[in-house]
Amino acid sequence: MALYSDKVMDHFQNPRNVGKIDDASGVGEVGNVKCGDIMRMYIKVDDEGIITDCKFNTFGCGSAIATSSMATELIKGKSVEDALKLSNQAVVEALDGLPAHKIHCSVLAEEAVRAAVKDYYDKNGIEYDPKDFPVHNCEHCES
Repeated sequence: MALYSDKVMDHFQNPRNVGKIDDASGVGEVGNVKCGDIMRMYIKVDDEGIITDCKFNTFGCGSAIATSSMATELIKGKSVEDALKLSNQAVVEALDGLPAHKIHCSVLAEEAVRAAVKDYYDKNGIEYDPKDFPVHNCEHCES
C-alpha cells in the first residue's frame, strides 16, 4: 500500500489555484511552528457572498501543498458560510486519506480558509461569532 493516495500525489505534483489574488476580499495566513508549514489563502467574494476565486501559497511538505490545493477546490463557488463549514476531515476524505502523521496539514488548510473568511468579515464590518474562529495552539500538534 502506498503512503500517499493518487489524489494526494496529483494535488502535490499539479496543485490547483496556486498564486496570489492582488485584490483579495480576504487573506488568511496560518502556520505550524513544529513542522514549519506556512499557508496563505486568498479569497475573492462577490456581492452575493460567493467565493468566485481562491488561491494559495504554501511553504511546506507535499501534504501541506496537497491539502491547500484541495481546500481551494472545495470552497471555490461556495458561499462564505459554506466555506466556514469546511473541516479538515472533509479535506482528508477528498484526498482519499492522509497518513496519520500528516493530518495536521489538513488542519492548517481548514484554518487558512477560516482565517481568510475572518479577514473578509473584518474588512467588511460583518459581525461573526468569535467561536467560529478559534486560535490555533501548536502545543497540540503532532508533526
